[in-house]
Amino acid sequence: MKKAIVTAGSRGIGKAISDSLKEICDEVISPSSSELDTSNLRQVDEFISKNPVTDILVMNTGGPPAKEFSDITKNDWNKYHNQLFLSFCIMLQKIHINNGGYIFLMSSFNIKEPDPKLILSNSYRIAITSVLKSVSKSFASRNITCINIAPGPIKTDRLYSLVKDMSALEKTLPLGRAGDPKEIGDFVKAIVESNIKYLTGVTINFDGGASNYVL
Repeated sequence: MKKAIVTAGSRGIGKAISDSLKEICDEVISPSSSELDTSNLRQVDEFISKNPVTDILVMNTGGPPAKEFSDITKNDWNKYHNQLFLSFCIMLQKIHINNGGYIFLMSSFNIKEPDPKLILSNSYRIAITSVLKSVSKSFASRNITCINIAPGPIKTDRLYSLVKDMSALEKTLPLGRAGDPKEIGDFVKAIVESNIKYLTGVTINFDGGASNYVL
């Protein structure tokens, strides 16, 4: 019996991953952001107590609003520190991943090319990426694969909230379109279904060629 946990799994990329994993898993737990607010550490602890073991853990959450650095408040820093970073650290420590399992982190391609208006997202997503890279070596001893997926422009509510003119954005992209969440869902499914294990401790830029960096 294979179990998966997909946080923020009721819409967007989370739902797409959840739907794809349902095709190959016996059980998929996919709480919405309202059911599991990862900025609320009490809720995180309660969720872990009910779901202490899994085969696949997908750490996904929505992103902060775009803000100028000077407008970010202390409450903003605290909230998104918990939502994007500390809650996932706690999950990595307290949720037992069965031998041979998988851990996926959904971050952002902005971790390599930071958007100055997405400082909150940039800061904490690169921090949790560093943690996952660091612990991937110890997880590898139990044949657990750790992959960070860094999406670029994907057609989600998040993207529509950040972009005023989607058609104008898409004209600037190499493929002439933004990505479909299902493409990420099917990618995660393919990794698990094909039992790909040697690809671990890496960041996959899922951006349709939009980024300019080499590595």
